[in-house]
Amino acid sequence: MTIKPPGSGRGAGRKGLTQRVTKTKLKESSRRWLQRHINDPYVQRSRAEGYRSRAAYKLLEIDEKHHILKGARRIIDLGAAPGGWSQIASTITDSTNDNIRVAAIDFLEMDAIPGVHFIQMDFLEDDAPNRLIEAVGGKPDLVISDMAAPTTGHQRTDHLRTMHLCEVAAHFAIDVLAQGGHFLAKTFQGGTEKDLLNLLKQNFRQVVHVKPAASRAESVEMFILAKGFKGRKTGVADETEAEPG
Repeated sequence: MTIKPPGSGRGAGRKGLTQRVTKTKLKESSRRWLQRHINDPYVQRSRAEGYRSRAAYKLLEIDEKHHILKGARRIIDLGAAPGGWSQIASTITDSTNDNIRVAAIDFLEMDAIPGVHFIQMDFLEDDAPNRLIEAVGGKPDLVISDMAAPTTGHQRTDHLRTMHLCEVAAHFAIDVLAQGGHFLAKTFQGGTEKDLLNLLKQNFRQVVHVKPAASRAESVEMFILAKGFKGRKTGVADETEAEPG
């Protein structure tokens, strides 16, 4: 599937340029991060092609291999700001302000995107799931989550906090997805919790970990993809064991 970029943005034509950060008030570690960021080819490409963040290419690269966007009519985007994934979702679904097919949520502000109903609130708040479903107007074919907890600097703590968000997102996807739908969520290297993997394997036909090229090599982030939602069980709860990992 070929997705046309949303348009030229500021910084078009700057590909291949190397820039140096010279602000003297920055700490050396901050200066190194900023210089790496502005010289990142994905950052430069996102500016040239009009995407709000380099994260857009993570979703596009995952879709190139796994085809999760094909046929999606409704999409819910968790942890959406600044909106790179929502831009793609709105294009794929032909969502418009008069016919909303994409709902997005983040506790951070996000500038409006045509065809995207944005809710600024914490996804962990009790009424967030209902507001998302109401906004998108039906069962989504795809739930995508780029949520990550604010880092503390303690690797194990950061991992556990982000894995909790991933687990909550997974339960939400299982509650709302249309049959055959897909779920994609950010996780961290260090292992997806066994209970979460079992939950996904029980409810989806295929579960894989992916790390797209657009995800920086030194980053511990990766994504868990669950494809082919089997549909919600009725009556007695499903107690079958998950297939071996």
